[in-house]
Amino acid sequence: MTAAAPRPREPDAPAVLGYPAVNPGPHKEERPVPHEPQPQPLDELDAEAVRTWSSLALAALGRAREDIDAINVYPVADADTGTNLYLTAESADRALDEAFGKAPGSTPDVTDATPPTSLAQAVRAYAYGALVGARGNSGTILAQLLRGVADVLGGEPAGPGGREPGRLLAQALTRAAEEAYGAVAHPVEGTMLTVAAAAARAGEAAGSAAGTAADVARAAYDAARAALAETPGQLAALGRAGVVDAGGCGLVAVLGALWQALSGQEPAAEPVRGRAVPVPQTPEPCAQEEGPAYEVVYLLEASEAAVGELRERLDGLGDSLVVVGGEGLWNVHVHVDDPGAAVEAGVVAGRPYRIRITHFGDERRRARGPRAQRAVVAVVPGEGLAGLCGEAGATTVLVRPGQAPAVAELVDAIRRAHAREVVLLPGGAELRAIAAAAAERARADGVRVAVVPTRSAVQGLAALAVHDPEASFDEDVVAMTAAAGATRYGELAVAERQSFTSAGICQAGDVLGLIDGDVAVIGPSLAETAVAVLERMLGSGGELVTLVLGPEVPDTLAEHLEAHVQHGHLAVDTVTYRGGRYSAPLLIGVE
Repeated sequence: MTAAAPRPREPDAPAVLGYPAVNPGPHKEERPVPHEPQPQPLDELDAEAVRTWSSLALAALGRAREDIDAINVYPVADADTGTNLYLTAESADRALDEAFGKAPGSTPDVTDATPPTSLAQAVRAYAYGALVGARGNSGTILAQLLRGVADVLGGEPAGPGGREPGRLLAQALTRAAEEAYGAVAHPVEGTMLTVAAAAARAGEAAGSAAGTAADVARAAYDAARAALAETPGQLAALGRAGVVDAGGCGLVAVLGALWQALSGQEPAAEPVRGRAVPVPQTPEPCAQEEGPAYEVVYLLEASEAAVGELRERLDGLGDSLVVVGGEGLWNVHVHVDDPGAAVEAGVVAGRPYRIRITHFGDERRRARGPRAQRAVVAVVPGEGLAGLCGEAGATTVLVRPGQAPAVAELVDAIRRAHAREVVLLPGGAELRAIAAAAAERARADGVRVAVVPTRSAVQGLAALAVHDPEASFDEDVVAMTAAAGATRYGELAVAERQSFTSAGICQAGDVLGLIDGDVAVIGPSLAETAVAVLERMLGSGGELVTLVLGPEVPDTLAEHLEAHVQHGHLAVDTVTYRGGRYSAPLLIGVE
């Protein structure tokens, strides 16, 4: 296997000490269930073994995804553990393909003279991909388990046995379990952690007995299966619902893939519902539904000391706290009632990005109900706008200005919308390519997706206002596109430095008034510049003015602008909203 020069990475996927510079972006094509290699017995652990393991694990999770979702009752009964594990493994597999310098599923070039990918490069890429793509509580723990494996397999030999494959793999499984327990603020037995610990103990015993890597993997797999069967007796929520732990079930699939990669033997088919404990078709709701209302997940660039303080702060805000990663890059997962406070804690610690906020009530309703016929997914730059779009029935992706969401985030939102048809509102001209790529990947899942080319959040609001789920899909998309296109959009921003603009030279601190993306006005204050922008936008007519205020803008500005419109444009109505954290100082829409 050969390695080529690395591809360019996404702007928000920084190089991190100890990890290769890989791009966790999307495959060229979606691979719901990837091609499964036919592994042969391996004499040692190497990069190809890791790649085979990854492909087999992704295939196994793909087959079990829906069944694992169906038994998901802890810590929140939101029926997404199988999907979260699959998406995490998919990101890890994608990063591993990048480390090998080739597109997924392509044939290696035997004439390429570049050095082969090393074991250390492979396991670090695998762990990094899981870290940046981790989804949910279970996916975040899986990412830390893979990091523990990478710490050992990609590091220097430790203890007796040196780099004997069996002993080395046993050490890796032990480190993985230790790091996973350390990443969870309040570990609970009867979960994925318990299964990982049982696998590690069995692996250590096999390794100490001079077993091969395949022997260690088999011992870990068998122990994990046994531990999983015991989870309903360890955790009351599982016992009441009559199910095994969903995250542990996914980990068993991953460990089975590891044994298959090293031994060449395929684990016996073991349906998720075919456990010692009978699994009902629809698990009963558990007490966990009374917990926090939101799940908050984000990547964070921060020092280890700052993350220690962050853990304490988040632990006081909610529960199910898991912080994984290291060496400058972390994945933060927590359940809270105040998502803004959880994000703000990340801002204090470092630089959070790829922020995802999920309301559990919406998730539970979607999980229990049938797939909707049609849904809308909107990308918005503020919590207030997210709430506004959510009230209108849209699934939202919250982003900070200047930080584009990853394709995987939009695909995840489309999947969460749980509909046969989805209208995607990107909310920015710079996001069209990302939205198109996400739509293409979602179509591979059988979802019909249309992208309405909204260039601003106010155009998204206009499109949502005419959304009609009772109309045909094509009619609805045409109406929403027409409404967005008929809405002129303006924005106020504050110049950070002297620069040339289409309206002249601005100085640091000047207020810039943008119309349809171009600077049209340079003014000394928000009020004066806003009035000038409004007059220019209303010069060509209009029936409705929408004002979206940023977090630091006083209500008096909205009152001033509403009075100005009423005085000079009697037939024009005005509505005002709060954009919330991360929104621009002022957004203006004229329909």
